[in-house]
Amino acid sequence: MNPEELQVAAFEIILHSGTARTEVHEAFGLMREGDFEAAAAKLESANDNLLLAHHAQTKLLQDYASGVEIKIEIIMVHAQDHLMTTMTLREVALEMLELYKKVGK
Repeated sequence: MNPEELQVAAFEIILHSGTARTEVHEAFGLMREGDFEAAAAKLESANDNLLLAHHAQTKLLQDYASGVEIKIEIIMVHAQDHLMTTMTLREVALEMLELYKKVGK
């Protein structure tokens, strides 16, 4: 895999995980307002974007497993960090949504 292809994959991961992160933060705002249905929809949309990021990541892993040499650059480290922290943030948001629902009753 050439450096340009790796950068495209990294930016695809950053793009989709960044969109997901924005949606998670929007969901937090909706939770504070008591709009749990809209918050849940935002978290589902965030998951859809995380899946797109994950597909880009999986392609890299499949290429690597097939013997394609992949030289890791700092942008890929950043992309992986972005993806994993956003996935964790969404998991926390899902738990918080359930807590907000209980408190809001």
